Amino acid sequence: MEAMTSGDQGAEGAAKSEKSDVLSEGEKALIAKVTDVGCGSNKEMYFRADTIDLKSWDVQLEKHLSKVWSKDRELNNLRKEEWEIDLAKLDIRQAVATGTYGTVYRGLYDGQDVAVKVLDWGEDGMATAAETAALRASFRQEVAVWQKLDHLNVTKFIGASMGTSNLKIPSESDTSDYRNSLPSRACCVVLEYLPGGTLKKFLIRNRRKKLAMKVVIQLALDLSRGLSYLHSKKIVHRDVKTENMLLDAHRTLKIADFGVARVEAQNPRDMTGETGTLGYMAPEVLDGKPYNRKCDVYSFGICLWEIYCCDMPYPDLSFAEVSSAVVRQNLRPDMPRCCPNSLASIMRKCWDANPEKRPDMDEVVRLLEAVDTSKGGGMIPEDQAHGCFCFAPTRGP
Repeated sequence: MEAMTSGDQGAEGAAKSEKSDVLSEGEKALIAKVTDVGCGSNKEMYFRADTIDLKSWDVQLEKHLSKVWSKDRELNNLRKEEWEIDLAKLDIRQAVATGTYGTVYRGLYDGQDVAVKVLDWGEDGMATAAETAALRASFRQEVAVWQKLDHLNVTKFIGASMGTSNLKIPSESDTSDYRNSLPSRACCVVLEYLPGGTLKKFLIRNRRKKLAMKVVIQLALDLSRGLSYLHSKKIVHRDVKTENMLLDAHRTLKIADFGVARVEAQNPRDMTGETGTLGYMAPEVLDGKPYNRKCDVYSFGICLWEIYCCDMPYPDLSFAEVSSAVVRQNLRPDMPRCCPNSLASIMRKCWDANPEKRPDMDEVVRLLEAVDTSKGGGMIPEDQAHGCFCFAPTRGP
């Protein structure tokens, strides 16, 4: 091989110097470490694998990738989604409900009466950064689905925001005084406001007199049609209960929280023993087994019983007792003797222990449409002039 001229050596040195300027300090340090563990001449360099600090390489690579991902997230945050609302148009008036996910407020958005759900999960230091990031990513995906839904029995989605830095929350003492103690990264969802409140509260108000059969079937059909629509869109609610159903001014039932509930269920701080939820959960869900949309069908069956009876399932049992008995002893709510066979049959089919034997929600709709409501009745048996012995005082219209 011909000897390298001084000019060649100078050019090679300049190239090395230029390359060295591009490298980061961490990369230079790694190269220096590798050079130190080599042996042999410059022509043939050998390395001892046991002396190379691979962990340091991993750390440097992770830092580099973290910077790339961080820049990517910043770019994504700058892109405004079509469902994102203008917080300047949102006027929050007063709080109407509080839960483990955050708080629901009533307000106005661009002149429209709305409900505003402020979700502050993961922002209070109890969840890790990774858990919070996962929740926010899941929330974004759910909102993207929710905004495309359009059904009479699904609460109308208006918009959402991934950050609440400009959100003004009225203080409890004076509605004219505003505060904003929420983290800037908390999320909020804006929905149509439904003045009828939750189905749960409606049933409690009618606990003594009960509901006429026509009202029972109307509410059950509204719920079944809404769930059938969601299932047709490949959406599993996973938290079907009377507390998550809202009524408008004309008593039309609308499903709420179908998307948010799924995100909330992934929150490690949100226990499954939340009041009013456990009694509706399917055995496979309670037992930690895989489940699909048929878990909603089971929950619907419990809701149907509750609509008919205007009562709570398993009122005298603890959460632990309900969970164990539903899975191991096939516990279900007691069926009133006065319940029409057509309605009782639908309940039993829906809460079958085997998910595969439960009907799809579109079949439930057809079964409910076939129920005869012409005799009125409600909880008054056809063969009795007075109320069902299962309940007192007299039931029915």
